[in-house]
Amino acid sequence: MKVYDSNMLRNIAILGHSGCGKTNLIEAIAYTSNLTKKIPNLTDKTNMTYSMNLMPVEYDNYKFNLLDTPGYFDFAGEVISSLRASDAAVIVIDATTPIQVGTEKSLELTENIPKIMFINKIDNEKARYKDAIAMLREKYGNKVVPMIIPIYKDKKFVKLHNIFENMDDLDGEFKTEASTVKEALMELIAETDDIMLDKYFSGEELTSTEIQKGITIGMQNGDIIPVICGSTINNIGTKEILETVSSYLDPKYKDSHSEFKGLVFKTKVDPFKGKISYLKITQGEINKDTELYNINKSIKEKVDNLYTVKNGELEEVEKAECGDIVVLTKINSLQTGDTLSVNKNESPLEGISLPKPQIYYAILPKNKGDEEKISAALNKIVEEDPTISWYRNSETKQALIGGQGELHINTVKNKIKSKFGVDVELDDLKVAYRETIKGFADVQGKHKKQSGGHGQYGDVRIKFERCSDGFEFGEEIFGGSVPKQYIPAVEKGLRDSMTKGVLAGFPVTNIKATLYDGSYHDVDSSEMAFKMAANIAFKKGMEEAQPILLEPIMKLKITIPDEYMGDVMGDINKRRGKILGMEPDSRGKQIIYAEAPQAETFKYAIDLRSMTQGRGYFEMELEKYEEVPNAIAKKIIESSNQ
Repeated sequence: MKVYDSNMLRNIAILGHSGCGKTNLIEAIAYTSNLTKKIPNLTDKTNMTYSMNLMPVEYDNYKFNLLDTPGYFDFAGEVISSLRASDAAVIVIDATTPIQVGTEKSLELTENIPKIMFINKIDNEKARYKDAIAMLREKYGNKVVPMIIPIYKDKKFVKLHNIFENMDDLDGEFKTEASTVKEALMELIAETDDIMLDKYFSGEELTSTEIQKGITIGMQNGDIIPVICGSTINNIGTKEILETVSSYLDPKYKDSHSEFKGLVFKTKVDPFKGKISYLKITQGEINKDTELYNINKSIKEKVDNLYTVKNGELEEVEKAECGDIVVLTKINSLQTGDTLSVNKNESPLEGISLPKPQIYYAILPKNKGDEEKISAALNKIVEEDPTISWYRNSETKQALIGGQGELHINTVKNKIKSKFGVDVELDDLKVAYRETIKGFADVQGKHKKQSGGHGQYGDVRIKFERCSDGFEFGEEIFGGSVPKQYIPAVEKGLRDSMTKGVLAGFPVTNIKATLYDGSYHDVDSSEMAFKMAANIAFKKGMEEAQPILLEPIMKLKITIPDEYMGDVMGDINKRRGKILGMEPDSRGKQIIYAEAPQAETFKYAIDLRSMTQGRGYFEMELEKYEEVPNAIAKKIIESSNQ
């Protein structure tokens, strides 16, 4: 593939609900551009897309870097990363169904970049083209402009019509529609420039150059959203997409002569090729056999080879210019969001803001001894997909994996097996309960043991009470009843004892212990004896000071469409939660702020999607610990002591 000048490059993300025809569209474009000899058809089985895929195509002296993205919102991170490298988006809409959740999500994610709507399957007898247009106009008003419209005869699709072409061969409603759409578009074009606006309202015709300029500015500002229609399986509308993108999208890469700089927007780990990094060049040009700096890691790296992609395989290139997307291999320091530059003093580019995990599961090996293999596999998977998170919970002793949903987590499980050869199981999370006290206790802890030779003797009197910190230790010893050299041992004994409470064996927190008296033996006392005495005192003190169970309380920020407010708020109450407040967001949705016990939120991602038909999402973080209600605490304690 030849090297393209910056102004002949276009990076386009393809978005839409799963099954709308995104991958088929890319295959049809590949056929249109003579990259392949096969056009997709209804009998072809398309693999579900879980990861971003790059497909560069050459058409009419332009290079289009097409980024195929997943339609399931479990993989929204792939979409967000792809959009960061894109000049515009094509949102594919299925004309045979009502507007789908994936379409709505795509519209939200592309609010700030130019976009084209492609209404697919318009030659299907179930197509509802006008309904799709009505929905888009309901959201975007007159910004939505059908520049390529379908013509039907006897309810059957006949052809596409470009509204700038002669309308003499159109009849009735189609001629009226084309004329109305063109008039509305011309007004939008005129509004992009004061001189054109005066010319338009004085009755003068705008030139083709002015029309092109107006559409370009309007798309860039988000004031014009072209709509094209077609059929991917019959290769209708694909040429029109490419021509619209090349004619009206102007990325204006002005830094082609600056020093090289680029952003890694996607990472993959291949078992044979190693780490593969997808790089968007933001300024200058890159050559192979070049030394560059990973600005985020302050590491110098050598780029031995540069690649593009052709028919799914890496193809070597000598260099690439500003605006292009290239592939680098085996540069181990690179991670998604890293900046590469020839100048080590350059500032890093803004990172990629990705969604936090919505759901967690415990992950464990089917075969003993595979724990390290799982850790290595998960570390590589997190490199590929930073929306996956994993860590070991020191309190529950579980390895936890977090993602955007059940499908996301199960995909990781399958990948661990297929790519890394390790069988794993998923399990529910354990709650990291804790124990503390509500009351006050004044107790003695005495450890005395005689077994020939030196004995063991330690005696302490300690007051226990609740405090706000995890643990406070104080001493009020007078007269040397406990020698100073043994006081640190008392504190150590108490801290060691706090790892296991008296109710159900959970860690203890929020305890203040004050050592105020005791006794010792000149020969038999030792640090170990006083640690044992402190342990005895701790157990007595906990039992006498009204021990209680604490549970983690999570803070939730839930974003939902207004119509689901009642259901979601009612559900929070059922989860022993409470609503803290609410406010509208910038997209017309509602944000609910709430608190709920962690035990009630492990599967909340699944339930929220069910309640909101996939339109709701949330963020959650640990807020505090609170006492567990008596009835629930009793069950937890009984279960733990079995």
